[in-house]
Amino acid sequence: MNPMPKEVNKMSEELYSHVISILVENKAGVIQRVTGLFTRRGFNIESIAVGESEVEGLARMVFVVKGDQKILEQVIKQTNKLVDVVKVKDLDPENSVKRELCLVKVKTEDDKSRSEIMQYVDIFRAKIVDVCDNSLTVEITGSPEKIDPFIRLLKPFGIKRIARTGMTAVPRGRG
Repeated sequence: MNPMPKEVNKMSEELYSHVISILVENKAGVIQRVTGLFTRRGFNIESIAVGESEVEGLARMVFVVKGDQKILEQVIKQTNKLVDVVKVKDLDPENSVKRELCLVKVKTEDDKSRSEIMQYVDIFRAKIVDVCDNSLTVEITGSPEKIDPFIRLLKPFGIKRIARTGMTAVPRGRG
């Protein structure tokens, strides 16, 4: 008689996008060292935004990483071990302000299409930042949940170029 196989109770954790803010020394090679760590550990980076911080000599890197809680903990532990890293923080989605910038260059073959695009720009609170004879360049900021539908609406007109910055974020309130 064969024993019945034991059921394994595996809780499959869902994968979530985590926004991680990393304060680093603003010097050559730091981005490479941090992204190299992510690569070596098999962490998938969805987006990176890097720029000067409020502290002279320090830069802020904002990563969006998709994974479960275990992956998030590993990212934070491993990143904290790097010499050039000053501080690592997982930003709470409920207590942070997150935005992405997107530039979309779209064809405008006639006045009707130009007018329709301008209506979409108004509805989505975007901005026209460049006008040419046969195209408009639009700037939109917000979450991917705002930007993606805007892009879908513009596709039928013919998108010439899209440039997205990736997510950047800061915590709400004090600090």
